[in-house]
Amino acid sequence: MSTRYRGPAAPPQAESEPRDAGLKTRAAWLYYMEGMTQDAVAEKLGISRLRVLKLLAQSRQDGTVQIRIMARTQDCVRLERQLEQVYELQQAIIVPTPQDEERLPALLGAAAGGYLTDTLRDGMTVGLGWGQTLRHCLTNIPQQRIDRLTIVSLLGGLTHAAGVNPAEFAWRVADRLEADCYMMTAPVIAPDEETQQALMRHPGIREVLGQARALDLALVSVGELAPGSTLVRLGLISRDDLVALGRAGAVADVLCQFIDAQGRLVDHPLNRRIVAVDPRELRGTPRLVLVSGGWRKLAALQAAMALLAPSVLITDAQAAQGLLEPADEDALSRAR
Repeated sequence: MSTRYRGPAAPPQAESEPRDAGLKTRAAWLYYMEGMTQDAVAEKLGISRLRVLKLLAQSRQDGTVQIRIMARTQDCVRLERQLEQVYELQQAIIVPTPQDEERLPALLGAAAGGYLTDTLRDGMTVGLGWGQTLRHCLTNIPQQRIDRLTIVSLLGGLTHAAGVNPAEFAWRVADRLEADCYMMTAPVIAPDEETQQALMRHPGIREVLGQARALDLALVSVGELAPGSTLVRLGLISRDDLVALGRAGAVADVLCQFIDAQGRLVDHPLNRRIVAVDPRELRGTPRLVLVSGGWRKLAALQAAMALLAPSVLITDAQAAQGLLEPADEDALSRAR
């Protein structure tokens, strides 16, 4: 029950390239690279200014044009160095906390996309988690070919998706990079423990799990245990489940597996129904990248740090400050 795609072809449900892709690229080049005004671009291409506006908007949304602001504030650089020292990270990447909290997932996703673009090399095997934040990195990964690259989805998919689906995210990244893609074509939450165990023994899923044990890089996020979380919003867990998980000590989820404040998997039936890589097995990954932020997610982020001991952290300034406040020394030891 795994599915493997060989780039650059996308799965059958992938959208085809728009007919005016060439026109969009020309408009973007003239506007961003040659510095022409929108009126001048419209005249040059023989189209209306409104059409130019739409083409430029599409070019930003689909990643044709990527804007990366290289300058960082002194505060962000200071926080990065402190986090690297306290948590023994290879690298910390801090983005300024936006005034509008709704903008944070896009900013973190952009930073994650930029990190991937700069880090990927021929022959790498990359494991991907899922979530709103990670989805935003797509538009910041340029279309390119990286030889012998393998993308691995680290968890099963959704039978009813609404904008976010682990499998879809993995193959979209693979399509951008013309890479092979391994996916668990099974529901991320099995109906019962027996079904989960049977699925995990399936040869196809065992193949995906084998790929996940040989990762060069893993990119994951953490979800908070709250009524507005992605899992609740998509109907993967009920409000009753939320209450029961809280009573069991859960504060967050990583790869849809619920953990307590110390980063330990909680003893709850839902954890025994998840079709996914055990997040504890990711700790040995050479580059384990955790992407998450926001003050509301601080407890979840602290738990994920303890669970994963990531080598790279991408977060925002406010969350970084929270991670650096006087903390329980035992928690810091576990994170190391």
